[in-house]
Amino acid sequence: MRAEMTHDAEQVRQSLALLRRRLDWDVANKRLSELNEKAEDPSLWDDPSTAQKLMQERTHLENQIAALTAMQTELDDNLELAEMAEAEGDDAAVDDIQAALADLKDRAGRAELEALLSGEADANNAFVEIHAGAGGTESNDWANMLYRMYVRWAQQHGHKVDIIEEQGGEEAGIKSATILVKGINAYGWLKVESGVHRLVRISPYDSNARRHTSFSSVWVYPEIDDNIEIEVAESDCRVDTFRASGAGGQHVNTTDSAVRITHEPTGIVVQCQSERSQHKNRATAWNMLRARLYEMELQRREEEANAQAASKTDIGWGHQIRSYVLQPYQMVKDLRTGVESPSPDAVLDGDLDAFMGAALAQRVGGEDA
Repeated sequence: MRAEMTHDAEQVRQSLALLRRRLDWDVANKRLSELNEKAEDPSLWDDPSTAQKLMQERTHLENQIAALTAMQTELDDNLELAEMAEAEGDDAAVDDIQAALADLKDRAGRAELEALLSGEADANNAFVEIHAGAGGTESNDWANMLYRMYVRWAQQHGHKVDIIEEQGGEEAGIKSATILVKGINAYGWLKVESGVHRLVRISPYDSNARRHTSFSSVWVYPEIDDNIEIEVAESDCRVDTFRASGAGGQHVNTTDSAVRITHEPTGIVVQCQSERSQHKNRATAWNMLRARLYEMELQRREEEANAQAASKTDIGWGHQIRSYVLQPYQMVKDLRTGVESPSPDAVLDGDLDAFMGAALAQRVGGEDA
């Protein structure tokens, strides 16, 4: 068997072994059997809340066990086919199997990283806020590029994206935007993107074609579901209404449908203008505030445990987590993990998994990238 195929097969075996240990394979299968028995009990739905939690746990375990079993079967089948193809001298078939094993290795590696997403809210949807730094049009354009990058990443992973709020720049780009990324483990992956992002390029807005450096900040926090209770005293908040900006029709732009909520004890400000209804925007804004307060509590816990926490800092020099250099050379470098890519166009088109994976592994396990 080719050396590359042997190496990929061994990598898959190691990933699957690690996933089984993290799942505690025997215990997980026993627990799934217990949950299946309870699910067949007609009296289960007498308590809908308990029944829903049980069904969610069963589905989660079922999916994990099925995924591991499927990858093991795929590995065994490919190795068996590889032996047959090599015995018959079918090089084309061997090439196909080698490609299949390489793909399986990548998927097993991603599943290994996803096993690290065991935080309380990692499986939840994620709010992503993007704010332009100082620099006018140049920074506004950079914020818009980041906005597009995260939308493309979400789409590539089958997530849905809702636009919560967007403020356009005076000439181009955006001053700020908030999107809601809906999908399993959206927050678990995106949470490592919080921080300041730096761009170096020849500005398309500079008639002298000089090189410019721009900064924008990204802030990620989880959408709160019904299982997480966050109490917010209305007396601590100031609620303002205003006219929505940008496109959206006459009704949106001529009525005070947009809502801004300021939580005075913490200084947190959230706003929503995605709906025509002020009532709907108000409900979304309250959910965003609860999510921000919850994310603040998560950070406090991490700091107490001396873990690496994403903190919101000045949008400028010395605070960036990643640099995107388009001129005089092509390079994207994560300053936390050292991970690099010589293809900034691909990264800005949503190819972020390598950066996210390394940052996640470092954040959870304290490992070097």
